[in-house]
Amino acid sequence: MSRSSIHMTRVFHTSLPKGGLFVGVIAVALHLLSASSAYAQPKVYRCEANGKVSYSDAPCVGAKVIDATPTQGMDKMGGSSRKGREVQQDEFHRQFDNALRPLHGRSHEDMNVARRRVNLSASDQVQCSHLDRLMPSLEADANQAKAEAKARADVELYKARKRFFDLKC
Repeated sequence: MSRSSIHMTRVFHTSLPKGGLFVGVIAVALHLLSASSAYAQPKVYRCEANGKVSYSDAPCVGAKVIDATPTQGMDKMGGSSRKGREVQQDEFHRQFDNALRPLHGRSHEDMNVARRRVNLSASDQVQCSHLDRLMPSLEADANQAKAEAKARADVELYKARKRFFDLKC
């Protein structure tokens, strides 16, 4: 077992009742899920500089987050659906997460975050959690601020987003 899968197993093992074989089955399933890459939709930022607009997964000062949700597959005229590997994997994870939700109590989105962060160091995971709590208030401040305070709020939001991006949260 890899170090990351042991960590993921410990996280869920400690929150589950002692059940011998049942806990072992859950640990193996979590190992398989953490070994696969999670379908993580990165944020897309709309940046304006010198009158030009660009889009990037890296934040910039004054960036606006845009919705770039990918399509969930294209249907043929015959009614069968063609979906890419990432979409199929996300559907599998969604079903698995929903089946185990009574045990772990987490939403599918929370589980995707856990899958994405399982390979981060403990200190990086703590920083990501802190940024998760901090960014909504920074975004609200940047949206509500006026003039000079707006520039300062945009810079603070940029710093938090940049740190989030650099940590691969």
